[in-house]
Amino acid sequence: MRLVHLLRGLTVELDLFGAEFAARSGLHPTDLRALIHLLDAARAGEVVTPGRLGEALRLNSAGTTGLVDRLERLGLIRRERDPEDRRRIRLMVEERAMELGQGFFGGLIGDLVAAMDRFDAAELATARRFLEAMTSVVAAARRE
Repeated sequence: MRLVHLLRGLTVELDLFGAEFAARSGLHPTDLRALIHLLDAARAGEVVTPGRLGEALRLNSAGTTGLVDRLERLGLIRRERDPEDRRRIRLMVEERAMELGQGFFGGLIGDLVAAMDRFDAAELATARRFLEAMTSVVAAARRE
């Protein structure tokens, strides 16, 4: 159970850190979750439409439209026609959003990477497998 409590503690700390970023940036916590989802999808080479974003964040159509409108007004994302299907709109993260995130989270990311340097490759591989397994369990429970 100690590991479960440690995971909960890490989650709380990361959530508080993210909430501070959102507050300082004039964002709602859902805005931050949306940006994270869009950045993760871009890294994975996945296209995110407003509908897919709404599904991922469990928002209804009106809530998703409001979220996308708000992030677009702030210059953090843009709507773009999908070149493969012109009827489909995809959401793209603007450079400004990445700069804003880097400015706030860059120091933390550097500190996390430095802390990881204290572990060897095998330990990090075990930690990666552990975190992937825990993430899978939580994601499955959330979907139920």
